[in-house]
Amino acid sequence: MEELFGMSSEVNTDMKARTFQRHARESFKSLFRNGWMTFASISAVTITLILVGVFFVIMMNLNKVATTIEENVEIRVHIDVAATKEERAALEEQIKSISEVSSIKFSPKEKELNNLIDSLGEDGDAFKLFEQDNPLNDVFVVKTKDPEDTIKVADKIEGFDHAAKVKYGQGSVERLFKVTSVSRNVGIVLIIGLLFTAMFLISNTIKITIVARRREVEIMKLVGATNWFIRWPFFLEGMWLGILGSIIPIAAVSTIYYYAYQYLQPKLATNFIQILDFTPFVYQVSVLLIVMGAVIGVWGSVMSIRKFLRV
Repeated sequence: MEELFGMSSEVNTDMKARTFQRHARESFKSLFRNGWMTFASISAVTITLILVGVFFVIMMNLNKVATTIEENVEIRVHIDVAATKEERAALEEQIKSISEVSSIKFSPKEKELNNLIDSLGEDGDAFKLFEQDNPLNDVFVVKTKDPEDTIKVADKIEGFDHAAKVKYGQGSVERLFKVTSVSRNVGIVLIIGLLFTAMFLISNTIKITIVARRREVEIMKLVGATNWFIRWPFFLEGMWLGILGSIIPIAAVSTIYYYAYQYLQPKLATNFIQILDFTPFVYQVSVLLIVMGAVIGVWGSVMSIRKFLRV
């Protein structure tokens, strides 16, 4: 009995493999048999994925730049000049007790003066006269776990004793958070819109090929073929269309990003702004475009063939 079950399992596996090979052959034949429709479908995928790829690369790099800028947002707490060491330590403990705070560093006024002189270049030499009688405050440099909590934390610190002044780029920080939020949301909406456009175009294109073969589908249904047996060649056909349509976008996006990276990175690095490294980012985008193309193609086939199976 065990041998019979083993043989039966092997036969089923062999039949499934042969059936899949048959579906794959039919899907490839259909691509060549319907040459113009295949070309139209691949073109629709290609154009859409180029747009999606370009938008995706731009949005991911804008997100990287925005994240870098957000991470550099900090609160500078100027300590009252008259505060004693004990009062300074008490202020530090109060700031640490705020749950949104991730780090706090003490910057003595000597370091603050040196930073000011360095930042002004030659013009900073005039401030060297103040080295003996430094008018600046000691500072606590505070960072939050979430950059968007900066304003809330700064407002809390302003109410603490011996916090003479609290600076965090008021006005600029609010605009930064607003711009980054809007740009991220707009980018997501555009990419989703482009994907649905591609699905619609491919669905209609494949539908035309299925209309031309509806007799074939009807005959297969009448002789007892299951819906899944009929669907598989169309699923695979849609997948091949999507994958073939992703080849040119991958090449185009990779080439454009390579030259853009070579041009922009040295210029941005001087401002401590980074964009995503060419590798592995370009490989991640390539995989994403292939998967998107395959999913779009399969979805288009599913939407197209569904009503023709109702015989």
